[in-house]
Amino acid sequence: MKRIVLTGGGSGGHLFPLLAIADALQKSSTDLELVYLGPRDQYWPEFLKRDIRAYSIVSSKLRRYFSLANVFDFPKFLVSFFQALVRLYFLMPDVVFSKGGPGALPVVLAAKFYLIPIVIHESDTVPGLTNKISGKLAKKIDVSFEESAVYFKGSKITIAGNPVRTALMEMIPSKEIARERFGFDKTLPLVLILGGSQGATRINQFIFDNFEPLLKEFQICHQVGVANFEDAKLLVSSLSGEMSSLYSSRYKLFGFMEAEEMKYAFAAADIVLSRSGSGSIFETAFFGKPSLLIPLPEAAGDHQKMNAYAYAKTGAAFVIESDNLKLDVVLIKIKDILSIPGAYERMSVAAKGFAKPDAAAVIAKDILSV
Repeated sequence: MKRIVLTGGGSGGHLFPLLAIADALQKSSTDLELVYLGPRDQYWPEFLKRDIRAYSIVSSKLRRYFSLANVFDFPKFLVSFFQALVRLYFLMPDVVFSKGGPGALPVVLAAKFYLIPIVIHESDTVPGLTNKISGKLAKKIDVSFEESAVYFKGSKITIAGNPVRTALMEMIPSKEIARERFGFDKTLPLVLILGGSQGATRINQFIFDNFEPLLKEFQICHQVGVANFEDAKLLVSSLSGEMSSLYSSRYKLFGFMEAEEMKYAFAAADIVLSRSGSGSIFETAFFGKPSLLIPLPEAAGDHQKMNAYAYAKTGAAFVIESDNLKLDVVLIKIKDILSIPGAYERMSVAAKGFAKPDAAAVIAKDILSV
């Protein structure tokens, strides 16, 4: 039996693809044992649901810039490296697969110490520090964007795409059925607002500042992020009068949507307005939805901006940088997509052409081939 250790941590952008790859590995062979070694976070139960043993190590983050937080995180990194050394000694897997993110690097370094083969996946156009280091130690490297290949030298690179959550790709409902589920009108344009698994405060504020003009034109399905949900609920509940009834019929608020609910939200939407993390881009592409991408300016290495423009050059999306996130710009872009003859169809075809629904299977094959 082949034993594979999976590692990765941080946001849903790291864990969702990791779980999709775990699903693909389990489908590809019954003669496998999967083990997760990484930070214990909100996604921990997902490994247990899949009968994947999970062991925790201390989460630490190494930054490429000066920060006092490094003073506290470096000792934690040493502790997590020692924990990974001990755990891998007893597990002694055939291969370690890293998705990157906080907590993954100690496992990769411990694997290298034991000469265990390493495979990594990089989601973004610009790799994070963990994957920049891990790439020098890996036997195989899978990437989502062709643009990121330049950061990893050698012939061990596969452009695989970013795995989409398995549950999103199964039994996709029609637009009509999906809208029925949320109570949306079947004919009025619907915009899905996403900020990634943790939400996006500036996008949320833009929506709240422009409720009336936006809702007079469109319906909105809005994922604000768990941390922002209570404040958003209070804001919406404070509305009264004519606009209150308009909110209740045209606006649906969510903190975080699990995969099943997100699948219906994508199916119901006409257009997606979101941050440009790799996960959001590839999920939107899978559903063939035209999008408006608002990169997070503070993203490490400006990777969200690079992601956004790499995707937009296919014709599937427009990029609106944060300084230009204004009502008239958003309205013009959405109306152009919906009203210019053939524009929606061209963007939808481009999105589907960019999607790589077999990404998890491709990466699983690379892991098993080591």
